[in-house]
Amino acid sequence: MTIAIYYFRNDLRLEDNPAFMLACKNVDFLLPIYIHEEKYEEETRWGFPRVDHRRKVFLQESLEDLRTRLRHLGSDLFELAGDFKETFTSLRIDFDVSQIYCEQIEAPEELEQVRVLKNIGFEVICTWQSSMLEPQSLPFQLEQMPDVFTQFRQQVEKQKLRFANPTEAPTKIPLLSMGTEAINQASYLETQFDMKSFLGGESRALLHIEQYFDKRLPDTYKQTRNQLIGMDYSSKFSPWLALGCCSARSIAKKLTEYELQYGANDGTYWLWFELLWRDYFRFLHFKYGNQLYRSKGLSAESNNSFIEAKFNQWISGTTGEPLIDAGMRELLQTGYLSNRMRQIVASYWIYNMKGDWQAGAAWFESQLVDYDVYSNQGNWLYIAGKGTDPRGGRPMNLAKQTSDHDPDGIYRKTWLS
Repeated sequence: MTIAIYYFRNDLRLEDNPAFMLACKNVDFLLPIYIHEEKYEEETRWGFPRVDHRRKVFLQESLEDLRTRLRHLGSDLFELAGDFKETFTSLRIDFDVSQIYCEQIEAPEELEQVRVLKNIGFEVICTWQSSMLEPQSLPFQLEQMPDVFTQFRQQVEKQKLRFANPTEAPTKIPLLSMGTEAINQASYLETQFDMKSFLGGESRALLHIEQYFDKRLPDTYKQTRNQLIGMDYSSKFSPWLALGCCSARSIAKKLTEYELQYGANDGTYWLWFELLWRDYFRFLHFKYGNQLYRSKGLSAESNNSFIEAKFNQWISGTTGEPLIDAGMRELLQTGYLSNRMRQIVASYWIYNMKGDWQAGAAWFESQLVDYDVYSNQGNWLYIAGKGTDPRGGRPMNLAKQTSDHDPDGIYRKTWLS
């Protein structure tokens, strides 16, 4: 009789979850859990909460949806809170369990979690599953992957790689281990989330993806992706992708089916292109690991110093620059910001205000509902010139960005009024 824990991380879904499917095939009793770690309740070294309330609400909605889907198949989800090591040590003793199945996350804190689990006696079976492409399908070893995205993309396209085939959701889940009624589940107050378009969970993710393709929005994606206001100018897949409520592989498969039905165009290509950028930032972690989290990143240049007064102006949207202030207020009020505005406000913080890029990245981690460790780190390194980009940074001309993307001032008026 085999008993195992399934440790949900950033894969809060049943469809296309190979790690969960592997656990379902291999064990007799399975205990699905999620851990609310103490460290996410702490403040950053810059003095603000590491995770803002909107992220917590979206996570809780996603967990509730996952619990419902698990219960439909005769299982359940147990949410636990507290010290990571102590929680798993108790589970190991209480259920006499020595195996954990989970997704592989190639970022420093998540790798440390796996190391801790192994040190307290668990066998940890990790499965990589968050990318669109399978690492083994690439025409190079990840440790030798091209540094520059364009070269990475060209090699991928030369091999005609599109996506790894997603797996189906399990139709049967192993029984819960005996004694689960004794688990003291965490209790969390639910609060209202501002942007009603973003409600957490796999069910809502699938509905959103379906309506996006039904409305034929991929066709116009390239032309509209840099707009600043509205739901339909970009795909808005990112909040659900960030928590793994849906998978990049499932989206890419649906995109290919869409192209077969309606034809490929610039918009459909660009949607795939952006998913490839997401993969690129993930795969860079296999090559550079902790170096991506140093203050100087991969560069030889030291970081800007942190000045609290300037930072408070930036995060509160009181810099005196209308476009910047509009963007930072949108982020503060909604937990979301268009990709274009993320680049603009990041550039302004680093180059105009001479700010610490790591503080900016941490603010995004705190605020963004679609925070993703790989993409957030990758994009901030890219703008700051501390990653792999040969241009050594991306300072932006604010006047040009304003003229190009908010010529009529509607965006500024929306968030500054």
